[in-house]
Amino acid sequence: MENQNTFLWEVTAWEFVFVTVILAGGAAYLTGRAIARTWQTNVTLIVYMLLLGCATRFIHFALFSGTLLSPYYYLIDFIVITAIAFLGKRLTRAGQMATQYSFEYRRSGSLGWARKD
Repeated sequence: MENQNTFLWEVTAWEFVFVTVILAGGAAYLTGRAIARTWQTNVTLIVYMLLLGCATRFIHFALFSGTLLSPYYYLIDFIVITAIAFLGKRLTRAGQMATQYSFEYRRSGSLGWARKD
């Protein structure tokens, strides 16, 4: 497979969507949910995403002949999976706040909560 080396992906767009968005993004979303359910900090989530970014680069390298030690594409993968992880955390946290503290908070959209009047 010939490398395309575009702004977001190194080999092909399909490979980027499959590995980074679907596989690693799914793992990142579930990690964000787990972090929210255990009430851990954002720093813990970022550490986990740094490790998941390494695993994502390895999958790009092993399956699709990508570059293993590419800081630029590692950063792209890290940004994408971290955004997905924070989305998972925020969705879960909004549900937690509205459910566990229903006497004080109500759900305000899918990503937020607000004080009751």
